[in-house]
Amino acid sequence: MSIHIRQERPSDYPQVFHLIEAAFRQEKYSDKKEQFLVERLRSTDGFIPDLSLLAEMDRQVVGYVLLTEVKIATARDEVTALALAPVAVLPAFQGKGIGAALIEKAHTVARDLGYQSVILLGHERYYPRFGYRPLYEFGISLPFEAPPENCMALELVPDALKNKAGKVIYPAAFFE
Repeated sequence: MSIHIRQERPSDYPQVFHLIEAAFRQEKYSDKKEQFLVERLRSTDGFIPDLSLLAEMDRQVVGYVLLTEVKIATARDEVTALALAPVAVLPAFQGKGIGAALIEKAHTVARDLGYQSVILLGHERYYPRFGYRPLYEFGISLPFEAPPENCMALELVPDALKNKAGKVIYPAAFFE
């Protein structure tokens, strides 16, 4: 099984839309609208094409990950971070390491671009394997209610979130 990860192109948008729709169709904790979120995020200032990645196997798009800019409003200023949302893998290809490969590649690209941290709302048993820790350990909160064990952050650079307590500010596209 050879996975090729590359930057998404506009010509991929329809295929990525259907991939995300299929990936979340059976997810218990999904509003089944992640594909529309991605469409909205592509038109925001926080969209970074280099951080919109897809995985291919035998020329078939089987996975996708997106990192977009968010802010953390601290007592002194606003700090730029990234939000990981979504990561999606076609159901027939789940459990084969494709999601992990996408996440690790996205982290590498983000670090190379100079980003220092990533925020996410996700599965409490999946994301810690990548180094994600609960947001409350950093004194950071989300602007909405969510189980604390599902609210996490990753420091791409050591101590990137040290003394950065505050609240995450998402682009309006997350709430439309």
